[in-house]
Amino acid sequence: MIAQSFKYESPGTLAEAISMLNKYGEDAKVLSGGHSLIPMMKLRFANPEWLIDINGIPGLAYIKEEGGIMKIGALNREADIEHSDLLKKQFPIFGDVTKQIADPQVRNRGTIGGNLAHGDAANDHPAVMLALRATVIATGSNGERSIPIDEFFFGFYMTALQHGEILTEIQIPIPPARTGSAYHKLERKVGDYATAGVAVQLTLDKNGICKAAGIGLTNVNATPLRASRSETALIGKPITDETITEAAKYASEDCSPSSDLRGSEEYKRAMVAVLVKRMIHKAVERISG
Repeated sequence: MIAQSFKYESPGTLAEAISMLNKYGEDAKVLSGGHSLIPMMKLRFANPEWLIDINGIPGLAYIKEEGGIMKIGALNREADIEHSDLLKKQFPIFGDVTKQIADPQVRNRGTIGGNLAHGDAANDHPAVMLALRATVIATGSNGERSIPIDEFFFGFYMTALQHGEILTEIQIPIPPARTGSAYHKLERKVGDYATAGVAVQLTLDKNGICKAAGIGLTNVNATPLRASRSETALIGKPITDETITEAAKYASEDCSPSSDLRGSEEYKRAMVAVLVKRMIHKAVERISG
């Protein structure tokens, strides 16, 4: 299906883009990579009268470490994330997730900011950002606003971005030593939405006691889901088969998958448990080198 007709703007500055969003109101949508928005327009799930293309705005694509925070510009392509040695040094999970996003053609164009701003629980980055306890920076006519990732997703394709705001940066705290992270999703074929996916970040002390845990789940809930009970089951305890099994059990109980062509509800819950176990083990392996 072909999208309905629309008008197109290509602002040269962030201020100009925000001004256009305020001018055109609810009839305007932001275009970055377009791999979420354009398919929705073709299916007539989204029918914007105006597209505000922010790709020509300088200064929104960078990866840098400042003051113990990793800062990622929203216009970084998935391929930039995939090949960033700085990111993978601190967060090996990015080496996992980007390779599982669609195919090289999509990764060369799709952006990390668009992936998050779309608010789709089936996308991969939301679960990763939950595990890493990221903060989203939104910029509007009143300046920048920091949104903790746990407050960013609140409905089906709904985020905390307000009208006239653009997601401009993702901030992730640099983890302490003895931290490992991992992500994997089960999919029917390359490029398909996940049947289920799990992101994990763990920090262990020198005695093997879990000091911090982050676990995010992909496509098993209406919104991206933090497995809070699973995190609590690990913190303050050694990572043993018993604690891992308990964490996996809680994650499978607390998610809310729907039966569809990718599997039944029972199957998806079982796969969540399997993936939680595997990603915890993988994160621990990375801690130990």
